[in-house]
Amino acid sequence: MLKKIALLAVSSLALAACQDQASGGQGGTRSEIRIVGSSTVFPFAKAVAEKFSAGGANTSPILESTGTGGGMKLFCAGVGANTADIVNASRRMKATELEMCQTNGVTEVVEVQIGIDGIAVAQSNEGPTIALTPKQIYQAIAERPFGEKNTAKKWSDIDPSLPNIAINVYGPPSTSGTRDALTELIMEEGCKTDAATKALKDSDEDEYKSICHNVRADGPYIDAGENDNLIVQKLKANPNSVGIFGYSFLEENTDTVRGVPVSGVSPTYDAIASGEYPGARPLYIYAKKQHVGVIPGLQEYLTEFVSAGGNDGYLVKIGLIASPDDMRAKMAETVKSLPTLSGTELE
Repeated sequence: MLKKIALLAVSSLALAACQDQASGGQGGTRSEIRIVGSSTVFPFAKAVAEKFSAGGANTSPILESTGTGGGMKLFCAGVGANTADIVNASRRMKATELEMCQTNGVTEVVEVQIGIDGIAVAQSNEGPTIALTPKQIYQAIAERPFGEKNTAKKWSDIDPSLPNIAINVYGPPSTSGTRDALTELIMEEGCKTDAATKALKDSDEDEYKSICHNVRADGPYIDAGENDNLIVQKLKANPNSVGIFGYSFLEENTDTVRGVPVSGVSPTYDAIASGEYPGARPLYIYAKKQHVGVIPGLQEYLTEFVSAGGNDGYLVKIGLIASPDDMRAKMAETVKSLPTLSGTELE
């Protein structure tokens, strides 16, 4: 279910009739910044929007949590007052998504890395202690682990050292960037532990991706939708369950849930920042340069976001992990000069 929040009433200052592409040729009148995308990035974007508006900006950011994939479709639908200005993303934009943007006239896309997150594996503080490896997680939730139908019902079916309890994993849906990162950073790593399956990447890449990335749909993996808070609630209600979501939601709920060590490394700030934790990933926002100068405050909002993600910034206090100094310096320059993606950088 979409979450939409209007952070302040829309300013009475209407956007003057636009003369360029961002008006969509229809004289659009919009003064609020419109943001869609990742549920993981949503809390950070919300905090920036609140701070930005409270600082006297003549704009009222409006956010929708649509998931990264859904957000990309909305963002890339075109330019104009009826389209989004920014998409939050818990993974990098795909080359096919940039092509979709360009086909629809969104020809100038600016990429900003806002910080780092971890795909936290977690459980209730009341649940039995468990520690996992990427291979065990893969074997629990893959549709066809190592090419065979998944028949595992209990964790002990995978490894006798694991608890003799039902596999019950709450995780992100296929439209989520967190799901993409889960399959690439954890499932694929587990999948590659089998030499024959790993060799498929060169001989039959489609089959390799099917075996390594497809998540089972027969019950043990439960799609919890674009709402990481819901997963936290499910873990509270079902102590034997395991959840997979962004690190910031773990950080906010340590009174009721704890991180599950993966390969002996717990999902902590330092472990994710250093890359030691297997599920570390960068987070992004993408903006339409064609809307800069037309939608009030758009470039200033980007600047505020980068500033807020510093080591002492307020986003770190709510769970964002600051990017390394050189990356933050690069992003500070990016929001000033607004270089656009060519497509060669993406996969």
